[in-house]
Amino acid sequence: MMIEIDGKVISSKIFENKFCCDLPRCLGKCCVYGDSGAPLTPDEALYLEQIIDKVRPYMTNEGIATIQEQGIALTDSDGDLVTPLIDGKECAFTVFENGIATCAIEKAWNDGKIDFQKPLSCHLYPIRVKEYSNFTAINYHQWEVCTPARELGKQINLPVYKFLKDALIRAYGKEFYCQLEEAAELLSLRKEN
Repeated sequence: MMIEIDGKVISSKIFENKFCCDLPRCLGKCCVYGDSGAPLTPDEALYLEQIIDKVRPYMTNEGIATIQEQGIALTDSDGDLVTPLIDGKECAFTVFENGIATCAIEKAWNDGKIDFQKPLSCHLYPIRVKEYSNFTAINYHQWEVCTPARELGKQINLPVYKFLKDALIRAYGKEFYCQLEEAAELLSLRKEN
């Protein structure tokens, strides 16, 4: 089932499915596995170029070398702009702490060095956004590496859209998020009847 809000077509799966990142169990594998890096908008790629000197101190030597060789962003086989990968594995911005993959960009943001938290595609995961000429599709993406997040989400009964509240507000604003909450309530009432 799909719901439409302000030109955005939203899968009901973001209301039905439960999700909460469980880094001690998944070890941040979403930063390591996949066919390509994190999807970027052209504006994000440009902004990363401008702030790379503030992010570089948080990166690994391999990540820095990858950026120097391939650039901040490249086009993948699907034609999408993405971050480069280190030797075809983790994102160039990945750093490891106690065996858990985290993000150098987000670390710089946490320390107040930059005002960009991380690519929106990362912040919104497990939602994937696809732009079409007439609308924006907002879909739930299920990936095996996130099994611990689905299990924890079920355990604490946290729907995807609530887990992603900050990211959704960052992407589309508070009014949009309020409309999502209203849609969730209507879906819940419909299920009860």
